[in-house]
Amino acid sequence: MIKSFIAVFILFFVTLICGDSPYKDGIYSGISRSHYTDEPYFGISHITIEKGRITDVRFFIRDSSRHELFDAFYEKHFSGNDEYIQQCRNDLKGVSSYPDSLMKYQDSEKVDAISGATWSYNIFKASVEEALASAKK
Repeated sequence: MIKSFIAVFILFFVTLICGDSPYKDGIYSGISRSHYTDEPYFGISHITIEKGRITDVRFFIRDSSRHELFDAFYEKHFSGNDEYIQQCRNDLKGVSSYPDSLMKYQDSEKVDAISGATWSYNIFKASVEEALASAKK
């Protein structure tokens, strides 16, 4: 009786920790190509899964026409256009925060867009969904 109880407890504990994850352990990459196809931008996500959980997310957006990353210096291309500069800043907040949100919620559907950062959200989500599709069991 006690051995049976211990076995059930261990099974419950392992399930609680590992969950019933749909993902295989490993490092997976995804590239967004389904959104903004008329623009030269694409997102790249690298996702690490350990014990069925997302433990690391690296995300960046690349401008293929300028051959550079969308980063804190990117707004230089819009000098004099305050609206576009603000848009760059909003989207950069998204690029920085979406990976942490994905690790917190473990589900791309639960990651919310930041106000004013829908562009980076759509690119993030498309690249993440591609990466996670290859991680499915």
